[in-house]
Amino acid sequence: MIDIQIQKGDITKVQADAIVNPANSFGWMGGGSAKAIKNAGGREIEDEVIAKSPLEIGKPVSTKVGNLNYKAIIHSPTVESPNDKALPYNVAMATRGALELADDMKFSVIAMPGMGTGIGGFPKKNAAKVMIEEIKKFEPINLEKVILVDIDDELVEFWQKELK
Repeated sequence: MIDIQIQKGDITKVQADAIVNPANSFGWMGGGSAKAIKNAGGREIEDEVIAKSPLEIGKPVSTKVGNLNYKAIIHSPTVESPNDKALPYNVAMATRGALELADDMKFSVIAMPGMGTGIGGFPKKNAAKVMIEEIKKFEPINLEKVILVDIDDELVEFWQKELK
C-alpha cells in the first residue's frame, strides 16, 4: 500500500525523487503546473519533452530536471492538445502511467499535482476521486509514497475528503 500525503504548495519545492507534470501530447509547457516546472527548472526541460513528443495518454516520459533538485520529471499527458478538455479516462490513465513509470525507474517518492484540473478543465472533485482511486489500487514494487501537492485550496480539500 502506497503512503499518500497531501500538501498545499509549490510542486517544485516538494521533497521527492521525481515530480509529475500533467502534460499535453505536444510537450508544450505553457500553463499551470507545467509552466511552474519550466520556470523553476529551465527551458531545457520543455525542449527535451517536445523532442520526445507526441506523447500518448497513459504512456508518460521522463526528462532531465534542469535547475531542479530531482532525479527526473515525469511528463504524463492528460490531454492531447492544450485546447482539449480532460476526461475521466485521461486522468486515470495519466495518474496510473505516472505511477508505473516512477515505479519502473525505482523511485520511492513522487509528487503529483492535480491531473487534468488546470488547462484540462477537469472538475477538481472528480479528479481527486479518480486520482486517489488509481493510487490506492496501484501495486508498487519500489514506490512507497505519493505526495499530492497543489496550490489550489479547493483541490487540496477534495483530496483530503477522498482520502478519508
